[in-house]
Amino acid sequence: MGLLSFVFLLVLYLLQGSNTSLIQLSNNGYEGIIFAIDPQVPEDEKIIEQIKDMVTTASTYLFEATEKRFFFKNVSILIPSNWKENPQYKRPKHESYKHADVLVAPPTLPGRDEPYTRQFTACEEKGEYIHFTPDFILGKKQKEYGPSDRLFVHEWAHLRWGVFDEYNEDEPFYSAKSKRIEATRCSIGISGINRVYKCQGNSCTTRGCRIDSKTKLYEKDCQFFPDKDQTEKASIMFMQGINSVVEFCNKENHNREAPSLQNKMCNSRSTWEVISNSEDFKNTTSLVSPPPPPVFSLLKIRERIVCLVLDKSGSMSGFNRLNRMNQAAKHFLLQTIENGSWVGMVHFDSTANIKSNLIQIISSKERNNLLESLPKAANGGTSICAGMRSAFQVIREVYPQIDGSEIVLLTDGEDNSAKDCIDEVTQSGAIIHLIALGPSADQAVIEMSAMTGGNHFFASDEAQNNGLIDAFGALASGNTDLSQQPLQLESKGLTLNDNSWMNGTVIIDSTVGKDTFFLITWTTQAPVIFLWDPNGTPMRNFTVDAVSKMAYLNIPGTATVGVWTYSLQAKAIAETLTITVNSQAANSSVPPITVNAKMNKDTNSFPSPMIVYAEVLQGYVPILGASVTAFIESNNGKTEVLELLDNGAGADSFKNDGVYSRYFIAYSENGRYSLKVRAHRGANVAAQYLRHPLNRAARIPGWVVDGKIEGNPPRAEIDENTQTTLESFTRTASGGAFVISNVSKLPLPDLYPPSQITDLEATPDGDEISLTWTAPGDNFDVGKAERYIIRISGSILDLRDNFDNALQVNTSHLLPNEANSKENFTFKPGNISEENTTHIFIAIQSVDKSNLTSKLSNIAQVALFIPQAEPDPDESHPNSGISISSLVLLVVGSVAIVSFILSATIF
Repeated sequence: MGLLSFVFLLVLYLLQGSNTSLIQLSNNGYEGIIFAIDPQVPEDEKIIEQIKDMVTTASTYLFEATEKRFFFKNVSILIPSNWKENPQYKRPKHESYKHADVLVAPPTLPGRDEPYTRQFTACEEKGEYIHFTPDFILGKKQKEYGPSDRLFVHEWAHLRWGVFDEYNEDEPFYSAKSKRIEATRCSIGISGINRVYKCQGNSCTTRGCRIDSKTKLYEKDCQFFPDKDQTEKASIMFMQGINSVVEFCNKENHNREAPSLQNKMCNSRSTWEVISNSEDFKNTTSLVSPPPPPVFSLLKIRERIVCLVLDKSGSMSGFNRLNRMNQAAKHFLLQTIENGSWVGMVHFDSTANIKSNLIQIISSKERNNLLESLPKAANGGTSICAGMRSAFQVIREVYPQIDGSEIVLLTDGEDNSAKDCIDEVTQSGAIIHLIALGPSADQAVIEMSAMTGGNHFFASDEAQNNGLIDAFGALASGNTDLSQQPLQLESKGLTLNDNSWMNGTVIIDSTVGKDTFFLITWTTQAPVIFLWDPNGTPMRNFTVDAVSKMAYLNIPGTATVGVWTYSLQAKAIAETLTITVNSQAANSSVPPITVNAKMNKDTNSFPSPMIVYAEVLQGYVPILGASVTAFIESNNGKTEVLELLDNGAGADSFKNDGVYSRYFIAYSENGRYSLKVRAHRGANVAAQYLRHPLNRAARIPGWVVDGKIEGNPPRAEIDENTQTTLESFTRTASGGAFVISNVSKLPLPDLYPPSQITDLEATPDGDEISLTWTAPGDNFDVGKAERYIIRISGSILDLRDNFDNALQVNTSHLLPNEANSKENFTFKPGNISEENTTHIFIAIQSVDKSNLTSKLSNIAQVALFIPQAEPDPDESHPNSGISISSLVLLVVGSVAIVSFILSATIF
């Protein structure tokens, strides 16, 4: 492969951002799609056959739906290691659970098989993964969700193109311009009836929907039942299960009035407009002939093969690097690497030495043997390629095919010859994880890790930040059952003076406690270590490794749940102490609480902002009410601390989805930065509610056939207000490294406007309209804005596309509050000049002190009429009892609509 084509490939990889998917689009076909079957799924070969059938049929449906543009070319199916052997199953190469696009896994909550796409970024940005349950794949849920191939295309559009649903479970109805209540849908041409349909045993009753006196929309139990036979072709993002639906809504037939998530998130643009704007679309043209069927590879997870490639060049003798590397490598060998794995070790300076051939880890004996092979002294130059070639040699002795093996490369030096073996490394089939130590570690190696699907970590020379131990700790296998993975509960350090104390607590919650491991490190002299369990019993038996300056303790059995307390007393002047605590799930049937952290991109150019994301989950259920902090450390060890929020404002797309987010713009220099996240929940947090996934597939309640409803089985409802018992917990996680370029040394003007307001809501208040929203800052979500501009219009498109000419509301008394506070503002609507106006639309822009303006907010709306119910076959006066002067309120997800009913004379 020539250098130019390599650079092009690399740019393609890096452009994908921080999404871990390995999908490539090549000649209109998607390659490298990974379906991963979770180890918790009982063995059933039918699942594999059904995935093949689903994807094959879906490929044709996708091809037609995208005007003969896209199809599925090749798909890998990852089979868990606990399923039995089959000669068809090959060893994975770069494919792993970390890179899975579709997870086949048990439901989020028992009995809830709804398919969904985990999507927590902005419109047009790729989702994380699609979650299908085994029952869905096996065709047992076809009645409720329609054919699985069509649903896969619906979810694929979420995942690949960042579009959103055109229904809204929280706002199933809205008052339309036609002055009728309509079901939230796209296109409006989808026909059906709104009814309350109730079944007990085998007898079902149907009645017309009544109007709710508060919302002036249909009552809570009212549902839209589509006609079984239709001619309408759009939209796949509304209800792809309708036979006639074969297209996405486009500019011509898109329903901009409906309170759908697509309208809110994508600025009222149709799904086809968003798809047509994607890189995929811009880089392809329509095909003339139909595509070939997809090709499938069956890959089975095997035991792990890991070779450590450790730098012992002269520069490793500075900043205590060699010893810190050994401490972290020992923690990895004692605690992180799984039993059954094969591990080898290579040291390199200007040449490389094989220090240990592959040993299979069966007990602590093999772990201790490997500890003896760590480097004792640092000297010589740096030849990364020599180290990599020796690692290949080590692996080939046991596995002639290197495919899927992992190389953990730790280096602190620049090496101009590293680029010479990039081709050899990236084509080897091995996965390269890079741990860069200190500010000078080589950049060429980032390419090796990016192109092989490996992780990239950076640790500075600030030992108290514990970067090396965090990096090695993050290298647990992602391919095992979650209950067998070590989780980091604590990781912190301090630099102290003689006789000073480092005191703290670690919470062991009930979801963890097995194989709990405490590690203490120091730089000069062993501290005095005190550790007490929640009952106040002192823990003694620490193993002290005086050479590597560390002490560790494994708690036998399951550690006692509660608050563990430690006190460490420094015994030297300017001593740096660290503590790291790991544990595993206490019970394989109860998923542990986990934290995953990432940046929205792996590489970025100043001044473009970045977003930090931390996902706090128990299994697939979001954990709310946690206090989540990000620590972002630059090349020279300067740390920026950010509080992450799950408030649906600023960088956070959805409130209460368990994803905590924040903008990051505090760039201090070029080069590598590392991300670490700490999540904590104390004892006095408000209760947590069991929420369904935000964008789960639309469940078809039933069909209308010859005017009669044929109902589907009702959803296994879990009361969304069920409170789960809350307990305290702590977790830390490494989010890896990212690289920043083009940071200017010169003083610069203000570059960042306030962030976009995305949660504008409105409520009626006498003859006025009250607005609420979350305050943006001066620079995105930091500081405070200078002023707000609020404008109103009778046309949603005029307001969106011609905001500066719309009627402005007087906001001279409205002073912005600090970012992330709640804002309130009440105004009397002025005269809207448009003829036949049925709604008022409202939007906000924020302005900072440098006169930079934010993007336009989401658009809230106000109805100026009483919506009409459809005539009920069973009731003669469905609308009786509604007073003309009532005020109407509809809240649309997080876009609120106010129906403001006034007599027409006001306007």
